[in-house]
Amino acid sequence: MSKIKKKRVDRSTTTISRKEIEFEKILQFTGWFFLLSFAVYVGIWVIFNYLLKTIEMEIGAMQYSFIIFMGTSAALSFTLVTKIRKNRDKKTEIFIDWLIGEFFFCMFAIFVVAAYQW
Repeated sequence: MSKIKKKRVDRSTTTISRKEIEFEKILQFTGWFFLLSFAVYVGIWVIFNYLLKTIEMEIGAMQYSFIIFMGTSAALSFTLVTKIRKNRDKKTEIFIDWLIGEFFFCMFAIFVVAAYQW
């Protein structure tokens, strides 16, 4: 356990605008959207492939990349909302870093799938 105590930010003097609240809600909604689409896809795959054994579904490169992209995008969206709530004064800096990170992650995922297909 750390012996250094963090200084708490006095939130009573800061005001939160309506746009900031809507921005956080939109980001949280995107996280839930990614998580729901991930859960629906994996749930359908488990139900039809393993439980009912009616359709033989193979996980190829496209399906695998979809699963990985949706899962990590949900995690990154929830992480972004949490970091913005803790550091409201650095909101734009955190958001730009997240956009750059998401871009690099997507480019890396596209190249990995392309190399796998090739």
